[in-house]
Amino acid sequence: MSTLASSFSILTQPGVFLYLLRGVAFTCILSVLGVILGLILGSLLALARTYCKKGPARILGWFSAAYIELFRNTPYLLWIFVCVVFCPCPAFFARKMFGLTSVEMKLLFKAALALILFNSSVIAEIVCGGLNGVAKGQFEAGYAQGFNTAEVLLYIILPQAYRNIVPTLLSQVITTIKDSSYLANVATIELMARIRQLLSAAGTYNGLGTVNVSDVMVLFGAACVIYFVINFTLSCIVRSMQAWRKKALVFAPAKAA
Repeated sequence: MSTLASSFSILTQPGVFLYLLRGVAFTCILSVLGVILGLILGSLLALARTYCKKGPARILGWFSAAYIELFRNTPYLLWIFVCVVFCPCPAFFARKMFGLTSVEMKLLFKAALALILFNSSVIAEIVCGGLNGVAKGQFEAGYAQGFNTAEVLLYIILPQAYRNIVPTLLSQVITTIKDSSYLANVATIELMARIRQLLSAAGTYNGLGTVNVSDVMVLFGAACVIYFVINFTLSCIVRSMQAWRKKALVFAPAKAA
């Protein structure tokens, strides 16, 4: 058997495909949580940065601006190590869960926290762009309907801002899926970490007793294909939504007429 054939045989070993599939599942779960929780935190930051500019509320505006600039303009990998080294882990997460050891759960919590903190700063900037695209008269229109400021933001301003940023937000989901591979640096259980673990034991799986260059090529190539399939699918969705929005803008004046 050639070296390359031995490397490909790693992917056919019992349990390897399921092992990688679980890594894909954790990657997607981490990415979705990172986007959802990042969107919640990012929306609050964006609202503070956009509208808290007068009176005592300016402190919130300054804090949100500093937070966004700090996390958005520094490496994500830095915050992974900062969270892993200095962030305490709640007792709820410091135990065996989902088939993971307590150590793996601690690392997963800390790495996911870094992902959320970093992602929220990027999403906040996206939401700020959506808020700036909302007509300023929407506040007066909401007040005229009897809404208070919080209700105007919740029911009028934010829905319009989110509608403006849907394609960009989906693009951020794609970026988050790719960026989740950085978590492999702290031995979490997403796809890239599992590829690295397989590579460390490749000499056993390929039947040759040693790790070869072809093992690196095959295993990282498999990860590349998986990431490509996930992200290409999402990219198609993004392009479809962008095309739909363009058609809606073209036909809207005609319908209004």
